[in-house]
Parts: sequence; structure tokens; C-alpha cells
Amino acid sequence: MYDKLTKSDMKKMREEIEYRKLTLRPKLLEDVKETRAHGDLSENFEYHAAKREKNKNESRIRYLERMLKTAQVIDDSSKEDEVGMNNTVEVYFEEDDTTEAYRIVTTVRGDSLHNLISIESPLGKALMGRREGDRVEVRVNDSYSYFVVIRKIINTEDDSADKIRSY
Repeated sequence: MYDKLTKSDMKKMREEIEYRKLTLRPKLLEDVKETRAHGDLSENFEYHAAKREKNKNESRIRYLERMLKTAQVIDDSSKEDEVGMNNTVEVYFEEDDTTEAYRIVTTVRGDSLHNLISIESPLGKALMGRREGDRVEVRVNDSYSYFVVIRKIINTEDDSADKIRSY
């Protein structure tokens, strides 16, 4: 399966790889060397913790590089009056009589706790390409769906402060 990424997502991932290789890797290697010098490795907790951090960093670098290699680049532009990538959408949930605002992002940046919903999620799929005032059915699965009304679409520029979700 290929992850759908925007050019901005890919740029942020490349920046993270560069930071991890040029800044974090040398520091973590130095930590391992320093803790190894403390003596008996079988009882040296600091050494094992330092090795674990070094390995986590290397694993993250490999993960990001693999994602970049297999990514499907998608366009993040949208029409002015339609829901598209990086738009913030104010949605009214009929079932709950509540209104929430969500930003539509790629899967790798999705974070429902911060109202960043993926274009692959049921709500994200249902909203894409729709307009203000549209009543949209969100199909969660074959036996459950709900309706939302798009109250407002805000064309949000891609925010460089957004981070790629770390695994």
C-alpha cells in the first residue's frame, strides 16, 4: 500500500531525516560510547537505554525513507468553494446537535485528538469535494452511517508548524 503524501509532507519528512542523521545520530552514538565506558554491560541500565534510543532513531529514519520511496504524491490544491486538502471544515453533526471544526490532511498527518482528519477516514472521504451547505452521509461501515452538514470551509494554507506524526 502506498501512502498518499503532499509535496509539503515529503519536504517535512526529508527535513526530519536530515535532522535525525546529522544532529541526533551523532549525539546518540556518543551517548552509547559514554555509557559503555561505565563498566559491566550486563548491569548497565544507562547503556541499554542509550542503545534503545539509538535503535529507535535508526528505525525512524528507515521508516521515513521507505515512506518517501513508496509515496504517492497528491495535489494539495482545491477549488475555492470545495472541501480539499488542508482546508478547515466546520461540520454540524445532526445526531449529536454539535458543531466541530476539522482540518483535512493526509493519512500520515492525521491526528483526531487535534482535529486533523485523514482523507482516508470515513469523514474525510465524505467531505472531500463537497461545498458549504451540503448535507453529507458519512458511511462508517455497511451497517452504520450518519449525516453531517458543512457549515463553513476555510482555505487554510499548509502550516509549517504541523509535524509529521511520529510512530
